[in-house]
Amino acid sequence: MKAIINGELFIGNKFYKGRVLIIKGERIVDILSETELDSIYPEIEKIDANNNYVTPGFIDLQLNGCGGVLFNDEISLNTLEIMHKTNLKYGCTSFTPTLITTSDENIEKALNLVKNIKNKGDYGVLGLHIEGPYISLTKKGIHNPKFIRKADEAMIDKIVEAGKENVTIVTLAPENTDKMIISKLNKAGINVAVGHSNATYEEVKEKEAFGISLSTHLYNGMSSFGHREPGVVGAVFDSDIKAGIIADGFHCHYSAIKSAIKIMGERLYLVTDAVAPVGTDMEYFYFEGNKVYYKDGKCFGEDGTLGGSALTMDAGVRNLVRYCDITLEEAIRMATLYPAKAVGIENEFGKLQPGHYADIVFLDKHLNLKKVIAKGQEV
Repeated sequence: MKAIINGELFIGNKFYKGRVLIIKGERIVDILSETELDSIYPEIEKIDANNNYVTPGFIDLQLNGCGGVLFNDEISLNTLEIMHKTNLKYGCTSFTPTLITTSDENIEKALNLVKNIKNKGDYGVLGLHIEGPYISLTKKGIHNPKFIRKADEAMIDKIVEAGKENVTIVTLAPENTDKMIISKLNKAGINVAVGHSNATYEEVKEKEAFGISLSTHLYNGMSSFGHREPGVVGAVFDSDIKAGIIADGFHCHYSAIKSAIKIMGERLYLVTDAVAPVGTDMEYFYFEGNKVYYKDGKCFGEDGTLGGSALTMDAGVRNLVRYCDITLEEAIRMATLYPAKAVGIENEFGKLQPGHYADIVFLDKHLNLKKVIAKGQEV
């Protein structure tokens, strides 16, 4: 057992001084006052937080790659291990490895890989995010058009068979997808996200009832909001749909993020959409056949199309506080509790609470990362 002392603990909705977090194995088991510690746990090992903020580990529901690797390029345990180790440097303790538009063969390979991981927590893996190939050509972004297609029952059945333990999110364009396919994924416990979609407001609202609960990278890869044609953005605003947002300053203006926060509240959560250059000095890479450059923090194709991001979760939290006029508490929730709630794992992730996984981040008063604990182990 271990005790985290001398920190400002983010418990519930606020930071508390004078509290101690008790960890046993992979889990948080107790929270008590510092005055009680020595009498209840006299011999316990202590971890000094040095007056830093102590928060839950960050959760990223859209991560294509980092540390020099892309999940699409090499669908392997080694790739997931590199991604996890890189994530931990930036406070991200759990993530959904994201497979963008590709062949059925690669989708099956990813399904089999994740199904055969005995302890996904060792790799920080929550389950797959399959982003495409059932998307709109018009809103494809960097996705390879040769693989974009309508969903077929055989492949959907394989995704459903893999189950919610292995597939967390499927992103698709509702205007190109039969409502019964959306319903089948939803009934299997898989979160269906609208994304890379040119749907009208009406098309999204029609399919929402069949199980669309999420939206992938709000504003990006979707029909924009207009006062006569609200599009996908308007449908998301006018719904219970939860959405990820990329707070890197490139994917959308910070003012647009502020507006989304005001409209959506806890339905909006931080994602990175990160790609290979994160944690490296590489100048370019290939994303499903497209050359993508990395310069000055921005990832872009030869035609200027954004190709993922180089954002990290800790930087995203800082950006939300600095540029989006929200409290640190709300920024932390957007990186922890809100993504956990979005995919229904808030009973074990996203909070400093007894029974939850001991995924913990220490931030100094400038919001720089100081220490990470993943499943009870100091990184």
